[in-house]
Amino acid sequence: MFLLSPPTSLRLPSLKPLKSSSFFHGSLPLPLLNQPSTSSFPAAPPPPSFLPIKAMKKLQGKVVCSTNDKTVAVEVTRIYAHPKYKRRIKSKKKYQAHDPLNQFKVGDIVQLEKSRPISKTKSFLAVSVAPKNKPKSPEAVPEELGLPLEPARS
Repeated sequence: MFLLSPPTSLRLPSLKPLKSSSFFHGSLPLPLLNQPSTSSFPAAPPPPSFLPIKAMKKLQGKVVCSTNDKTVAVEVTRIYAHPKYKRRIKSKKKYQAHDPLNQFKVGDIVQLEKSRPISKTKSFLAVSVAPKNKPKSPEAVPEELGLPLEPARS
């Protein structure tokens, strides 16, 4: 019966009523929340179909498989020091990259740029890289130097 009797010793302080404001009732106009005017912002160009992410480090590797349509498998080789023994370790990893023009063949050196996910395994875009040891064109090396092949005997 103690629980059913009204509490006599417990008194709560009276709460002051909040001031009535037009903001609480939603009648205050907020001009900053309206839609922005198109004259203050320039029109953005349409985004390209494959937008590379510039913050991602670019990877470079060799094409090992190009049999699939618009897809190449690129093997990226990375050399790093072992954390304990400080010996250099070579690790390889294969990535699937998008090749929209089917221009890469096996053995080509390509650069991988991160892009939006194209499929379940493809999120890189393959970009061609100029080869470092490019063979010289025959025009650059003259065939005849104008020197005799055998020394002249007197």
